[in-house]
Amino acid sequence: MSTKVIEAEVVVLGSGPGGYTAAFRAADLGKKVVLIELYDVLGGVCLNVGCIPSKALLHAAKVIDESNHMKNHGIDFGNINIDTNKIVSWKDGIVKKLTTGLKMLAKQRKVEVIQGFGKFQSPNEILVEHDGDESKVVKFENAIIAVGSRPVKLPFIPEDERIFTSTGALRCEYAKGSMLVIGGGIIGLEMATVYSSLGADVTVVELAEQIILGADNDIVSPLAKILQKKCKNLYLKTKVVSAEAKKEGIFVTFEDDDGKSKQEIFDSVLVAVGRIPNGKLIDADKAGVEVTEQGFINTNSKMQTNVPNIYAVGDVVGHPMLAHKAIPEGKIAAENISGKNHHFEPKSIPSVAYTDPEVAWAGVTENEAKAEGINYSKGIFPWMASGRSLTHGRDEGLTKVIFNKDTNVVIGVGIVGSNAGDLISEAMLAIEMGCDAEDISLTIHPHPTVSETIVGATEMYEGTITDLISPNK
Repeated sequence: MSTKVIEAEVVVLGSGPGGYTAAFRAADLGKKVVLIELYDVLGGVCLNVGCIPSKALLHAAKVIDESNHMKNHGIDFGNINIDTNKIVSWKDGIVKKLTTGLKMLAKQRKVEVIQGFGKFQSPNEILVEHDGDESKVVKFENAIIAVGSRPVKLPFIPEDERIFTSTGALRCEYAKGSMLVIGGGIIGLEMATVYSSLGADVTVVELAEQIILGADNDIVSPLAKILQKKCKNLYLKTKVVSAEAKKEGIFVTFEDDDGKSKQEIFDSVLVAVGRIPNGKLIDADKAGVEVTEQGFINTNSKMQTNVPNIYAVGDVVGHPMLAHKAIPEGKIAAENISGKNHHFEPKSIPSVAYTDPEVAWAGVTENEAKAEGINYSKGIFPWMASGRSLTHGRDEGLTKVIFNKDTNVVIGVGIVGSNAGDLISEAMLAIEMGCDAEDISLTIHPHPTVSETIVGATEMYEGTITDLISPNK
């Protein structure tokens, strides 16, 4: 079969948030761009089997939970009829709308999209192969690697249709019966939230001593307490040592922190223990690009690899593996290729778990401040004192703002509660701008809103709060 040669000023390998952003930005800056994508739709993991579809399912779960919750407050809708097929169809429709939009944007920008698996042949060539099609060689001046990551596979977990990763979980085929979620991180807990609301008996097992290990314990504790009520079991400091697929179910053996073992049977198992980068899958070494043993590709602040004309963005360049990190990285890579001098140097990258309640944090955590020997102090505002939160029927929330005591400048914020993921953006702006406590406390927030809790926490730190008694007064 013949090989077609395509020439490009910029080739982007991978069409996830970092990849399509890089491709579109480069095209807007006048470059001839080729975008290579393995699948027949754009958007990568985030749009197709990650961020977007999972949030649709989480919204469905929230509607179910709120409907049940309001029975205690005079609104009873009766028995809720849950049709998972319709929910999945609705979720798929959202994804299709967005992927179709990306396809149109690529066409309008004259970005040539090539489907297939791309591998480097040299610092200026990528071979693209796709079943049934002729091979293509893309000759390029500059390349941007945006190949993302994939779920970690545990070697002792057998292959079985009842055992799946987050991708399989989005199909909601096992919304009833007993489910084990291996991993108490963000992905695992979001899916645990969905499945428990749909009616499954969910057990979560986490090796560490707390869920969502990157956040402070006081921020995740309210979520843990709710999960303990909502789920059948929440095992901490416990590991899965074996799993066997039988006709009767998945037989899983646990071992706790004291070395005691026990076995339980589950109808399905979700493995959500993290993701690994795809850097080793693209023959980057043939282009001279250095790839770590773990599969990461190191870059400088311009997103440039050790090979000057090859850049990398997104999950493949390192943690945190988040779409909102990949997007600005993609822009910066495209802009530097186009002659600008831009750098990726954020003061912080926020993290959000879209559970119920949501957990969000940005900047320096309290754990990190202690470890780094920072002279810090904090203000904490409990949402049980928030009128707006109470009108939602929720009182478990918490807002914590951390300050450098020497300068009074905000260095970190942690929030747990409804819509914490939206609230954290204000915290990010304050951190990036170097706001001090007075800047925040003098900023008038609308009342009643949960955004006021950021001011409340700041006033708790200052000792100026009137709604509560500050320990710092």
